[in-house]
Amino acid sequence: MSDQPTDLRETVRRRYAAAAQAAEARTGCCGPEPVEVDDTFGGALYPADERSTLPAEAVAASLGCGNPTAVAELREGERVLDLGSGGGIDVLLSARRVGPTGKAYGLDMTDEMLALALANQKKAGATNVEFLKGTIEAVPLPADTVDVVISNCVINLSTDKPAVFAEMFRVLAPGGRVGISDVVADDALSPAQRAERGDYVGCIAGALSFTEYRRGLEAAGFTDIEITPTHTVADSMRSAIVRATKPTG
Repeated sequence: MSDQPTDLRETVRRRYAAAAQAAEARTGCCGPEPVEVDDTFGGALYPADERSTLPAEAVAASLGCGNPTAVAELREGERVLDLGSGGGIDVLLSARRVGPTGKAYGLDMTDEMLALALANQKKAGATNVEFLKGTIEAVPLPADTVDVVISNCVINLSTDKPAVFAEMFRVLAPGGRVGISDVVADDALSPAQRAERGDYVGCIAGALSFTEYRRGLEAAGFTDIEITPTHTVADSMRSAIVRATKPTG
């Protein structure tokens, strides 16, 4: 019998490997074109002044549903972890926000994306950046390592979201915070109805509802949870900004 979580992870890995290769291949006189072309996903969700300061390949490889660095309120000297960092757009933006005394980690499971991210790091000249290979369900960092966890439309792709929330909580230092973008379903939608609106790798079928997301974060130990919808990505499916805090106690 097929192992569905493993199969889905491999499907996601192949999709993002292809996206990395496409970002590198779509190079013309003005640089690579974005992999995604609509206005609900991709590099178009970042302000033009931010896009213009980054390697074109990093922008082209962006497949997210928001701009988590804009809401994470990053400060000088902080340590940031980006779950599912892809071509590195949010890592590079975070590195600039935290400055030379801070650190930005990027975590991805796809070799092609990691290679692209390392190339983009070199082009950007970012020295306070480290890319790690691994899954978001088993982060290869010690406990209490980072001050902020960000992610851009990746948690919905996991088949074990409780493990992701637990890992976010573990790697955050006490008082640390979460500032992520993700796709969230209206509470009225059943899992079957979510699947009708899009596939898993398209960031739709695997989305949690607003209530499920809040309960998952609470179960992991987070407090001060805010889930704020930003724009519609499918019928009764929203891109949302998710904020939460790890208590200091």
